[in-house]
Amino acid sequence: MSKIGFGQAGHEKFAGPGHWNDPDMLVVGYVGWSAKVRPTRLTPNEQYTHISLWCLLCSPLLIGCDMTKLDEFTLNLLTNDEVLDVSQDSLGRQAGRVVKNGSLEVWAKDLEDGSKAVGFFNRGEEESGMTVKWSELGLAQPQRVRDLWRQQDLGDAAGEFHATVPRHGVVLVKVTPR
Repeated sequence: MSKIGFGQAGHEKFAGPGHWNDPDMLVVGYVGWSAKVRPTRLTPNEQYTHISLWCLLCSPLLIGCDMTKLDEFTLNLLTNDEVLDVSQDSLGRQAGRVVKNGSLEVWAKDLEDGSKAVGFFNRGEEESGMTVKWSELGLAQPQRVRDLWRQQDLGDAAGEFHATVPRHGVVLVKVTPR
């Protein structure tokens, strides 16, 4: 998942309405076929990363799990309206990587309403603080920030935004001009 998903950096110029990049199916929940169904090998943090990245990439969201074995966690991953809205945004722009600092990456996607979806990804082994300056995202004014997984407003931020991101995890936010 990590190699394929993060390997999409630079491919955003090839994606748009009617021609989407396809980094493959989602491997969350119970995966496999017939008697070989087993829990995904991805940790919960990695599953959040997987769904967040695929939504930022406008990837076709092909569910690769056994739908008869959906647990509450997997159902939550697959039905968060605010996260899915990032994937289904009518502008149809795929996110691009805007910051890479070792194992830390920030990806951003323009949305039809003038806001941006921003994913803070920590591919490292330890929790890490991450900061993105609005200028790195082409933004100037203060921004209203909303955590899409928690469906919670985080307030206004002037100049930059800081997130603490768990190992192999993500913080996915929507930033809107104030």
